[in-house]
Formats: sequence, structure tokens, C-alpha cells
Amino acid sequence: MAFDTSPARAQRWARLALLGLLGSIVVLLAAAGSGGLLILLVGLAGVALTAAGAWWAITHRGAVRVMATLLALAAPVAVVVLYARADLWPAALAALALLVAAVACMRSAAQSLHRQEGMEAVAGAVPRHAVLIMNTKSGGGKVAQFGLIAKARALGAQVVLLDTEVETDVAQLARDAVADGADLLGVAGGDGTQALVAQVAAEHGLPFLVISAGTRNHFAMDLGLDRRDPATCLEALTDGQVLRVDLGDVNGRPFVNTVSFGVYAEVVQRPDYREAKAGVALDALPELLLSYAGDRLDASVGDVRLKGLQALLVSNNPYSLPGVTGAGGRRPRLDLGTLGVVGIRMTSAAQAAEVVLRGRSAMGLQVLDAPKVTVTAEASHIAVGIDGEALSLPTPVTCTINPGVLKVLVPRNRPGTPASGQPLTLGTLLSLAFNRRQPAQVGRE
Repeated sequence: MAFDTSPARAQRWARLALLGLLGSIVVLLAAAGSGGLLILLVGLAGVALTAAGAWWAITHRGAVRVMATLLALAAPVAVVVLYARADLWPAALAALALLVAAVACMRSAAQSLHRQEGMEAVAGAVPRHAVLIMNTKSGGGKVAQFGLIAKARALGAQVVLLDTEVETDVAQLARDAVADGADLLGVAGGDGTQALVAQVAAEHGLPFLVISAGTRNHFAMDLGLDRRDPATCLEALTDGQVLRVDLGDVNGRPFVNTVSFGVYAEVVQRPDYREAKAGVALDALPELLLSYAGDRLDASVGDVRLKGLQALLVSNNPYSLPGVTGAGGRRPRLDLGTLGVVGIRMTSAAQAAEVVLRGRSAMGLQVLDAPKVTVTAEASHIAVGIDGEALSLPTPVTCTINPGVLKVLVPRNRPGTPASGQPLTLGTLLSLAFNRRQPAQVGRE
């Protein structure tokens, strides 16, 4: 483990975190005569019942769903009431406060540990003939809202507008631009469109510009770009830096974020999904989750074989799962040359509760990484969601990664760049607190 230039401060945070954890335990032990163990058991039961209620709510309809929702909402309220009636709330509140403080200290200590540096940025050349493909309807009309067309043209870029009334071969538009002398390709649109044009840029060794004008902009987020104001992405045209990032491939089709199989992929296939995503998903989940309880979706992840999955998510570089020492739901790096894999198999409320209580250690959750993933099924074709786009692909479906093939031109100021930190386990926390150094872990050069 490599320490930053302020190891003493990191060590202080680690020691404070340990004091908070120990203090929480001491408070519970001190209250043992009046129910210290009861505090812990009631709290765990409340979490388990909330998770079970949520599981029953998404896997059933009608009256069962209503009752399950009430259970999920009532469980934490019941915990508070029991604490109050047994006069245990002072000890419970004190233990919780110490635990929250310990988690905050762990986060601060984690930010001082560097398992890997951020993606290396080098100075980028100013393009002479930049071609930017823009989808005026993407993101609810962000292209017009932020005046991207006029701003891009003022910087000397050529703007190509997608005709949203007809089906357009976006990749061919990009190839035509290259044939006309483009020395940079860019996209203001969704991640699916980003991936198609990025593949053309990678094939021709051209820099690629991401403009965060889509709905969710996951790729832009992990590049550190400003998602609130996509116009700031255009600053890269005059003063930019280049990041070498990986590009995923699924059966010959590129992806910049994720490929999903199973439950989510089935949901996005439904024609009414985009108009009412939450409602359609909630209506479809009971049938889909139960139908995927059998051994129908298998995956080979390197040397590991996963069987009978309900859902599988393959990502262009691993995502950080939510945890106490860092934000989840994003990729700290896009240049590690490996796919992130999350496999899910849950068939009962007990397994759902286990995932909540144990996280990535739960039996129903598999978290892996590998340069190649092959998905098989009994059917000749399976539903696949590629960067949110619904497709049906012939089995087997193979996902691979192409390391460092994409040169992304980004502005120097990227407010969303994630802080690089080492997620802390209890072992690493103890090592840091007591100054027991471990071998450094570094990312791919």
C-alpha cells in the first residue's frame, strides 16, 4: 500500500475510525444489563425485514405487493418504537453516532491512500477539422438548451445534426466525416451513440470528444466531465488533454459503459419502457425474477463459471460498488484493460436480506473482473442491453475489451474527476493505524 505525502494525517484518521468502532462496541456492552444485545439484534432484524419486504414488493403484485411495501416501511419505524419503549434509545443513538463518526473517519483515511493514480492526461493538439455529431432530442433537448451548435461552430467545429425522424447509420456518418478529412470526432448524445462513433475514432486513431448532452451521461461522468453544463466539454477544442481509455466489444458491437443480461435486459426490450421506465419495470419484475430462478443464463468469467444467473452486468472497466469508504456506482478508471462483472442470483427474501447485510460477500452476488466474458443460454437468442439500448443477440455472447484504443480529448478542468482512494478493509485500517506498511498496489501503466 502506498501512502500519500501526509501519512501522519491519514494515520490519525484511521486511529479515530478505530476509536469510533470500539466506542460503539463499548456502548453496546455497557448497556448489556439493560439490553445491549437486544439493541444489536433488533437493529439487524429491522434491516433484514426491510430487505425482505422490498424483495416481496418487487416480486409480487396486488395485495402482496401492498403488504410487503408496508412491511419495508414499518420495520425501521418498529425498531425506533421498540428502542423507545425499552428505554434503549439513548444507548442505541450513542452507538449509531459513534458508528457514523467512524465511517466518516474511514472515508477520510481512504482518501489518503492511493491504490492507483488517476488516468494519465497528456496535452492534446488543437484540431483543425473537428466534426461533432449532435442529437437535438437527446437528454430532453440539451443541444438547444445550452446552445451547443452555435458554440461549437464559433470554435471552428463542423456540426452534423442527426435526423431523428428516420433511422440513421451513425457509424457511417462518422466514417464519411473521416473520409472528408476530419481530425477529431465528437458526439453530443446518448452513450449508445457515443460508443458507435468512438469505435470509428479508435479505428482511425483520431481523438474523440464526449459532450455530456445525454440523459444520464455515465461515460461523461466517469471521465470527470461536467454533466450539468455540457458546453464546458467544448473547451477541449482549444485547450484539451488526451486520456487513453479502453473500449468494450460485445459480439462485434462497441460499448463504453455496460452490457446487461437477464432481468434488466428483458425490461428494456419492452416497447413502453422509455415512456414509463419505473412503472414498466415494476410491472415486469415479478414474472422476470421468477422465470430466471432456473439455470438458464450462464457465464464464463475467465476461469470462473457462473450458473443460473437472474442478471449479469458486464462493464468497460470495473465499477466501484457502494461501500462505507467510497462512493459506488462509477468507475474510478477506464484504462485498466479489464471488464467488470457483477452476477446476481436471488430467489428468496432471505437472499435479498443477505445481500443488504453482507454486500459483495453475499452468496447471491458475484463480483469479478476478467478480460473476456462469454454468456450462454438455452435459447438461440437472448435479450441484451448495450449502453441502455435494447438488442437481441445470438448465443453465445462474447464480451471483450480493447485496452487503450480510444484517445478521448477532455478539457483541463474536469470538476467530476473522482478522487482516487484505497477502499479500506478492517485489515488495511489496522495496518494504517499502527503504521504496518503493505506492498503498494498500482494500476496498469
